Amino acid sequence: MRRAFHKQAITYAEQVALLQSRGMIVDDPAQAKFYLQHLNYYRLGAYWLPFEDGHTNHQFRIGTRFADVLELYVFDRELRLLVLDAIERLEVSVRGQWAYQLGHRHGPHAHLDQALARRRDRWQQNLASLQEEAKRSDEIFIRHFRANYRENLPPVWAVCEVMSLGQLSRWFANLKPKATRRAIAGVYSLDQEVLQSWLHHLTHVRNVCAHHSRLWNREFTIVPKIPRTKPSGLASQFHINSRKPYNSLLMLLYCMDIIAPKHRWHKRLLDLLSGQAANLTAMDFPPDWMEMPIWKRVEA
Repeated sequence: MRRAFHKQAITYAEQVALLQSRGMIVDDPAQAKFYLQHLNYYRLGAYWLPFEDGHTNHQFRIGTRFADVLELYVFDRELRLLVLDAIERLEVSVRGQWAYQLGHRHGPHAHLDQALARRRDRWQQNLASLQEEAKRSDEIFIRHFRANYRENLPPVWAVCEVMSLGQLSRWFANLKPKATRRAIAGVYSLDQEVLQSWLHHLTHVRNVCAHHSRLWNREFTIVPKIPRTKPSGLASQFHINSRKPYNSLLMLLYCMDIIAPKHRWHKRLLDLLSGQAANLTAMDFPPDWMEMPIWKRVEA
């Protein structure tokens, strides 16, 4: 039976005192108050949860320090920023391939052709969403098109620039011609159904990061397909049946090697992960992950 909520708001000083009463060591109460002021007690709660002996009484394990919680929060923040960087590059790349292949195979306004859709109801929903996005856009090329042409939307190579990752994922999922789907996915040496799954999954990952939510030990409800045959050898480096971020990072690392082969993202990620053994376990990193070929790649 649900009960009424009776807790009252407490001051930052009272929040520090509450943490101390539950066994957390706060070496610098003034600094702790500062971070609670700018990060929010409830937000940090997601990071001190693993330090609790039991969630019922909220007592912390002996030796737990506020600094340890803060360090975990900073790690997660830096991880989110790295992931956003990679997803942005992949999104731009796939958008460009979507536009290129549709434009060359089906014409400049292929996105207005319902015959290319797996399901016409979803095509109509996707088109309406894209039209709204274009209507809200203040891009010069959108204004120029409206003023000079009668079509509802600019050609695919222009309109793709106002698509979100979620829209791109839905457009690709509903694209019917297999040859076109394969041509797009082939750029990344992936099966077209695998690419569809990865876009869907990364949309959720991107939303977590963009809304500054916890990424580090999150369990995703939408999980990516593991490639069976191509590219060769990649499937064995995934963590089977995992819902944690390890597989997401592996996917992004693989894609970054294709779309930005001279990138420093690999090294930045490895630098961030070094010394994080306990945190990596919570992300479903397998014990032998550092021996896997994709993680051992040497920066050029």
